[in-house]
Amino acid sequence: MTTTTANPYTRTERPQRWERAAISDNARVVLERRYLRKDQEGNLLETAEEMFRRVARNLAQAEPVWGGSPETPRLWEDRFYALMASLDFLPNSPTLMNAGAELQQLSACFVLPVGDSLGEIFDAVKYTALIHQSGGGTGFSFSRLRPTGDFVRTTTGVASGPVSFMRVFDRGTDVIKQGGKRRGANMGILRVDHPDILEFIHCKDSGTDITNFNISVGVTEEFMRAVVENRDYALVNPRTGQEVVESPGRPGRLEARRVFREMAESAWRTGDPGCIFLDSINRSTSNPTPRLGQIEATNPCGEEPLFPYESCNLGSINLARFVRTGPFTAEHAETALRQAQGERMNGSSAPSASSAVKQAAGIDWERLRVAVWDAVRLLDNVIEMNRYPLPQIEEISKRMRRIGLGVMGFADMLYLLRVPYDSEEGLRLAEEVMGFVRSEADNASEALAEERGVFPEWQGSIYDPEGPTIAGVAKRRLRNCNRTVIAPTGTISIIADCSSGCEPTFALAFTRQHFLDPKDPNVMTKLTEVNEQFLAGAKAEGFYSSELMDGLAEGGHLADRDDVPEWAKRAFVVAHDIGPEWHVRMQAAFQHNTDNAVSKTINFPFEATVDEIERSYFMAWEMGCKGITIYRDRSRETQVLSLGFARAAAGEGEQPFAPTAAGVVEAARWMPGHEAKKPRPAVVEGYTRQIQAPEGKLNITINSDPEGPLEVFINVGKAGSDIAALAEALGRLISLVLRLPSPIPPLEKMEEVASQLRNIGGSRSVGFGPAQVRSLPDAVARTLEAHLAEAQSPQQPLPGLGVSAGIAEGRPGIALSNHNLCPDCGRATLAYEEGCVKCHACGYSEC
Repeated sequence: MTTTTANPYTRTERPQRWERAAISDNARVVLERRYLRKDQEGNLLETAEEMFRRVARNLAQAEPVWGGSPETPRLWEDRFYALMASLDFLPNSPTLMNAGAELQQLSACFVLPVGDSLGEIFDAVKYTALIHQSGGGTGFSFSRLRPTGDFVRTTTGVASGPVSFMRVFDRGTDVIKQGGKRRGANMGILRVDHPDILEFIHCKDSGTDITNFNISVGVTEEFMRAVVENRDYALVNPRTGQEVVESPGRPGRLEARRVFREMAESAWRTGDPGCIFLDSINRSTSNPTPRLGQIEATNPCGEEPLFPYESCNLGSINLARFVRTGPFTAEHAETALRQAQGERMNGSSAPSASSAVKQAAGIDWERLRVAVWDAVRLLDNVIEMNRYPLPQIEEISKRMRRIGLGVMGFADMLYLLRVPYDSEEGLRLAEEVMGFVRSEADNASEALAEERGVFPEWQGSIYDPEGPTIAGVAKRRLRNCNRTVIAPTGTISIIADCSSGCEPTFALAFTRQHFLDPKDPNVMTKLTEVNEQFLAGAKAEGFYSSELMDGLAEGGHLADRDDVPEWAKRAFVVAHDIGPEWHVRMQAAFQHNTDNAVSKTINFPFEATVDEIERSYFMAWEMGCKGITIYRDRSRETQVLSLGFARAAAGEGEQPFAPTAAGVVEAARWMPGHEAKKPRPAVVEGYTRQIQAPEGKLNITINSDPEGPLEVFINVGKAGSDIAALAEALGRLISLVLRLPSPIPPLEKMEEVASQLRNIGGSRSVGFGPAQVRSLPDAVARTLEAHLAEAQSPQQPLPGLGVSAGIAEGRPGIALSNHNLCPDCGRATLAYEEGCVKCHACGYSEC
């Protein structure tokens, strides 16, 4: 690659004009639903272009703080606008939503301290509510809280422990929406040497507790060495700082491999906990000011380690925008394929094929350099224009001036270059691209330091010649204590119409459902959407067909197609084509050139074992990652309804853990002839329907066994906790009726339940939605009746009821639930990627 040495900040030419932002129709729908300003009646007050202009104008107002001519703010307004409207770069959601608006809270990430007193704990609860209300997510270390049963001097009582207080934070999060848009996100961390660590590891096993938290174990080097050496390790009471003395019911030491195994088992079941490698964080650029203390916590997705009260604002470069496109030929792709195959057979000794591929397409390094510099300046301006939720947050945020510049669209870049994600060449490209972004971000921050001054805590930092030294870190004057991070891109990648972060593509094609029929807005329109790079490649290489695209959208696999060339099958891989080891290696490749950490999900197939998850944890630690999050396919969607299915039948093989779900335990107690309710099998089949009701969109799951309907689960999308509780109660009662001993067949039971609930009136006497539903019970009745009609006549259409995309076509033998349906649109399954959860259909994101 070649770059120039000119300072892009000295350029005064006007950028390319973008009268209309380069966004897709689907992105405009997402913007209208989530980002664009509205009046009290919900009418739009701005367009997408006006949103970008609002943000650009607001952030450019920071320029006069450091001097410049009267024309400087307008110049930077135009440059910031072009940067966003072109989709070369987008800042995090709070900036898009709030810059230039009344709220003006622009940061995504916060960490709050949780001290070991009741006053400090509930101060943190209050501060959490304020941050969530303003649109931010919060991270906490609960490691300073004394363990369960420990002495409390003020009351001469005993402590209830960290997990009990996590529930308090969780309940508070339930009732506060982030910026009025979504519920808050949290990260809870507990050190592995805390006496309550086993309770913490299992605190989310039920699938219904502490649901507003991601949790991660704070892993130390001492613990990992103990795992390797197969020995025990000491537990430490944080109140005294002393090792715990063994007593009845309270061990002083734990077997490291047992704890490590329990972490992996729990993650196998639910996806939690993840790991945060505390020593890796604190001996690296993630903690550039070690004299201020150790970093103990991260933001909700784990990629941004922060000091207490510190915040960070994020933004991502869309790498796909910097590939010089085509023309591509099969010859170029074959070169990459042969190289990748050789590497897989012979290790990494083969020479790089990057030159052949890049000569065919190439990356516009100079344009990428300018975008990085402009993005760094924009993010530094965010720090100045931000309206912080607390004065403590403003103080340390401005003293550290931490920014988080990351990337998205990496998988799209690989598609354009015909480089397989799971190849040595893919890893090298990740290192090369992120190394370039980091280098130029550092250069831009250095230039800003000359213009505006270094960050106030620079003296004594790892960049100060008089400060501590870290191998490979240059001593230089910088404006920002950290510059780069790989953060979740959630909804902004949908706005940019690109792949998420450094993740592989979720799917080559999928189906979206919209109410787009101009003749009847109540009719659901089914649209097949195809990855833009794959579509262009298929057409250019001559293997495009509508039948191929429809087949992929319906869940087909490219590898199974005879009409697709082998090189294309290799180049256009998606998330679940890629082995977990390649996910970890890719995370490590980006980590090597990132100041902070990398938010990425290590995807496992449904059949993965606990041993494989343990190996991924070891790989991440050995390769220098600062944390790891795993997700085994369908583990969360089956968690509540079929936990324990792995041990469904005796003699199917020894399992590494015992099921704990109430339903499975109950089934184990039930004996033939026992006059009690029918036991719930470990594995059931079912599907989810969606229906609109006055209380919101209902997702109603009906599960059956060979005898008929067995249970009903009711989930209310956006409703508050009271409605959700009523919905859950109604589902439980219906399930109880279906399972109680009775000579009445299950279908007749369901028919009677439906007749009792039908036409119960609510606040809307004329009904709601296309089916004219009058109330939540009426909606449930209609759903049960539709199930009955289908059972009696499978081909009969079910008017007024939409079947949720991706759910009705469940795989045989796997219990399906509504727990992985998008809680906003209710029409699509959620994807677990970037250490987060997102909906590819409507743009919903938990991050």
